[in-house]
Amino acid sequence: MQAVYHLLWNIVQLLVALAILFVANYLRSPFLANLRFWLFWLVLGLSLSLIISAVIGIKKHRSLLKMLSVLVLIVSFAGFSSILGTEAKFHLVKHQIFSTDANRLEKLGNHFIVGYRDFEGLKKLVEHRAIGGVFITARNIKEQSKADIQQQISTLQGIRQQQGLSPLWIAVDQEGGIVSRLSPPLTQLPPLATIISEEQPIEQSKAAVIKYARVHGQELSEIGVNLNFAPVVDLNKGVVNPQDKFSQIYRRAISADREVVAKVALWYCQTLEEYGVKCTIKHFPGLGRVDTDTHIDHAELDTPLSELVADDWVPFRQVMNNSQAFTMLGHAKLMAVDDQNPVSFSSAVVGDMIRKSWQHDGVLITDDFCMQAVYSSKAGLAAATIEAINAGIDLVLIAFTQDLYYPAMDALLKADQAGILDQVVLDKSYRRLEQAKIISRG
Repeated sequence: MQAVYHLLWNIVQLLVALAILFVANYLRSPFLANLRFWLFWLVLGLSLSLIISAVIGIKKHRSLLKMLSVLVLIVSFAGFSSILGTEAKFHLVKHQIFSTDANRLEKLGNHFIVGYRDFEGLKKLVEHRAIGGVFITARNIKEQSKADIQQQISTLQGIRQQQGLSPLWIAVDQEGGIVSRLSPPLTQLPPLATIISEEQPIEQSKAAVIKYARVHGQELSEIGVNLNFAPVVDLNKGVVNPQDKFSQIYRRAISADREVVAKVALWYCQTLEEYGVKCTIKHFPGLGRVDTDTHIDHAELDTPLSELVADDWVPFRQVMNNSQAFTMLGHAKLMAVDDQNPVSFSSAVVGDMIRKSWQHDGVLITDDFCMQAVYSSKAGLAAATIEAINAGIDLVLIAFTQDLYYPAMDALLKADQAGILDQVVLDKSYRRLEQAKIISRG
């Protein structure tokens, strides 16, 4: 009976060791960002306990039990080594970035807008001129007033001013409706779709749209925000997927009518510009037809180009051509153009179609690179960052966890040193970003 007990105990230990090894290999995944600190110490402690137990078992037992103890020792040591190695590599990369020449860091850092969980850590990035913008969301403003948020933004912009640099992009996700990350303390507005009437000519809703946009524009500008990730111009195709926990375009889209969306979005953007706040139309190439959530999976848009041009892309093109709006590129694959890479870092879509064919010279920003569609893509985060910048993307958004900024920046620094980055593309991007800031301040 005792032998059976020892056998079962060794099997349990082996299973725990395998689980630890799995967690250790994925500890730096963005999905574990909220648990990473506790998981690190838990995995470390369990690994050490299993190693000690296995050593005792090897000395104490024979035959099968001894073999199991050896397996537990090997797997536990692998997990222990993996987690220490992963953390050591991360902190080494972080140290190397902060040790980089400030001018190089500034040059490439201008292409990143970064979210944060630790304000002091964010300040360090700003002090080292390592980023071009900051993303503020609900977790950053818990129990804070408008004055508190304004003070933090002023602190960051004050650092930039002392450095003699142009202001940071201070970005938020304040669409209205379910995506109102700064409400409270900012006013909670309903979705844009609820203030227009589909039964009347859309021009009759113009005053209501402008009034709505003025609330956003005034409140955002008062606290120091100069970039809003709104409006959503994906058409509402009625696609509902129970597995879609985050995107839910059907709840955020303005309308199914391309002309209605185009006009409402343009009125909204032009109104925000009056307050020095840039709008961002999203999520090109349009997620209204996509039934997969790119936060957690890969997605494909296989609609023929002719149909997209005549329908889904009408709002994008009209707002692009008639405002200073930024355009956010999503992570769905546009199958008719590039069936290998998400749009956000596809040279065929960004470089060849948007920049060359459309001759669009406005600012392009990616959706969050922490999303699974990028992080676990065939290219991976590092290559995706390089490809995005070389394709003509101006700003890479790393919002969910700033930890992913470090491997992304490390990739750019190495690519720059190796001569892989397209300097002509970088120069054009620098001009676009600086021009956008001049217009915004003006």
